[in-house]
Amino acid sequence: MKTRFSRWLYAVVSVCLAGFAPIAASQAMTSCTMTYKLSGWSFVYKQYDGIGFISCSNGQRAQVGLASKSIGFTIGKSEIEGTGVFSDVRNLNEIYGHYVAFEGHAGVTKSVDGQVLTSGEISLVLSGKGRGVDIGVTLGALKVSPR
Repeated sequence: MKTRFSRWLYAVVSVCLAGFAPIAASQAMTSCTMTYKLSGWSFVYKQYDGIGFISCSNGQRAQVGLASKSIGFTIGKSEIEGTGVFSDVRNLNEIYGHYVAFEGHAGVTKSVDGQVLTSGEISLVLSGKGRGVDIGVTLGALKVSPR
């Protein structure tokens, strides 16, 4: 009787552990980068909108919509193209959402923009160049949404 129960218990545990193996494999972390293009204006309030293309080391790719709204010491109008680097994620879907942003930007004819963003455990660093007339430091949010 004990041997029969032991075999049954071993079989049940083996099946359960085999069922969790794909879950553990899917928890592997991947790195993702984004190229983006944003344009907008600012006068104390800053609003920029645009698109981005995300690619991850696990082969996932997506086009995303970007919407940035912030407030601070800022004035100007510009178009920025750049790159972003995300902290490691489990999959692309974790990237979507709202990020808190601290940003500095400046330019006369040629503009530069740098942002450090966070959304929970995920961080994003953006750096870009473009054209326009602008200067400022702001605190706000960037929304990354699937397109």
